[in-house]
Amino acid sequence: MKRSLIACALLGLATAASADPFAAGNPKIGKQMMDKNCTSCHVSSFGGDGSAIYTREDRIVENASGLLARIRTCETNLGLKWFEDEELHVAAYLNQTYYHFK
Repeated sequence: MKRSLIACALLGLATAASADPFAAGNPKIGKQMMDKNCTSCHVSSFGGDGSAIYTREDRIVENASGLLARIRTCETNLGLKWFEDEELHVAAYLNQTYYHFK
């Protein structure tokens, strides 16, 4: 019995540790928002399709909270005034496509 409880507790911790930090976001909506509001700036700054901003060696974003902070910085600079759920959509898309934070 005691081993079963310990095994269940460890399984719960492992599941929580590998949970998607942006599970409340919709990556499909996030991609649409990125295409509409962000990609042209990233292309003009990094060339190609703009994805080098996410894949470069010296990228600024290093964790899930940093990704949200970066999204909010860009959003503020562009005057987009997104709601939190919209930020989570973009974060979910970027995390699924480039970052893979857990």
